[in-house]
Amino acid sequence: MENQISAIAGPEAQTRWVRLDTLARLRWLAVAGQLAAITLAHFGLGLQINLWLCYAVVAVSAGSNLLGRLIFPRSRRLAESEALLLLSFDAAQLSLLLFLTGGLNNPFALLLLAPVTIAATVLRLRSMLVLGALVLALATLLAFAHEPILDRAGDVLELPELFRFGFWAAIVVGVAFIGLYLRSVAAEKQALAEALQATQLVLSREQKMSEISGVVAAAAHELGTPLATIKLASGELVETLADRPEALDDALLIREQVERCHAILRSMGSAGKEDLHLRQAPLEAILQEAAAPHAGRGKQLHFALRPAATDTRMPELWRNPGLIHGLRNLIQNAVDFARTDVWIEAEWDADSLLVEIGDNGPGFPAHLLGRIGEPFLRERPAGARGRARPAYQGMGLGLFIAKTLLERSGAQVQFGNRDRVPGGGSSGDGGRGTGAVVRLRWPRAAIEARPRPVLGQNRPRP
Repeated sequence: MENQISAIAGPEAQTRWVRLDTLARLRWLAVAGQLAAITLAHFGLGLQINLWLCYAVVAVSAGSNLLGRLIFPRSRRLAESEALLLLSFDAAQLSLLLFLTGGLNNPFALLLLAPVTIAATVLRLRSMLVLGALVLALATLLAFAHEPILDRAGDVLELPELFRFGFWAAIVVGVAFIGLYLRSVAAEKQALAEALQATQLVLSREQKMSEISGVVAAAAHELGTPLATIKLASGELVETLADRPEALDDALLIREQVERCHAILRSMGSAGKEDLHLRQAPLEAILQEAAAPHAGRGKQLHFALRPAATDTRMPELWRNPGLIHGLRNLIQNAVDFARTDVWIEAEWDADSLLVEIGDNGPGFPAHLLGRIGEPFLRERPAGARGRARPAYQGMGLGLFIAKTLLERSGAQVQFGNRDRVPGGGSSGDGGRGTGAVVRLRWPRAAIEARPRPVLGQNRPRP
């Protein structure tokens, strides 16, 4: 499972994002726009430019597009180096066209930002910086070297030097700001998409495990009657064959193997089958099930369930795999960082259910409290560095998955420390001192199962 999540979030997943056909369509739009601008400038506005040489530069871009279409399939995804090379070619082609049409005196020089913008969304930071440096070098060259634009009367159209410098400075600032800003947004979006994909993977695994346990329990249920019959018959054979030692040994072996079958089925699990009493469970059973994998890890788990005076009936919850896995992740995080004890407490009234999971460890770092629950948050609390974290590293993906799954079940999730829990909470309660606390609050209508009906025959799965 960890290998699958690593494959999602690994650096190789950041390559081959863009299809060649996607960039080809954008380049066709650029070709059409360049042809229209050149034609309008020459024939409509009467500007004197090297028309056919400009058309030739545009034709090179169109030809490269056609060549790519002929050589590569439309579905081909570009490697990072290929995308960087293609965007660098586009920046050079546009710069050559600007060189022939006035350099930075041409207002369309602003389009030099386009390759950097695309690179910021699809390439890694290193490649984006390489392309940004190339664009800045080309813009600087265009500020000093270019073919002039002449009007109908033959006069040179040129911006004042101060305005030309301002235009160059605007391109430099635009490349830096837009490139880095879009890169930051794209990286955050990518991390969120990868974390959500990992969440779906975890939820799918939990659902499969739940279905497998159902099949096992169904097998145990269905095989119980024939095994009991065989056991009864073998017992009668033992009594009948008391004077025939050879046959008696076979009958005893049959009875022994039937007992073994019973033991195997019991050890394979008791949950499953489409039994309404197994599809839902009391709150205490849900918490115990979520905490079970971490009960033997050297930390003491304390459970406390406190009904409000107005409602003493313990809530019955659906055995939702996402809910159980989310609680299990939070308990795992508490056990990982606790010094000695973890507290799992629940309180409910007629309208809401509150679950609090806390430990007596170092607590969440204060400067990260506002970010906990974001994907791929790598920093650890002070005092926990160097300690082994079984199954995962950092606090990001596991807590993000837990938060996402629990919020899907209708919970409001709050992370805090015992001396400053958002929305309240006791400080130093029971001599626990400081430590991390996660508070979960559900409306009972969103999470509580409907009352159990009168017992009936189990229904087979559809």
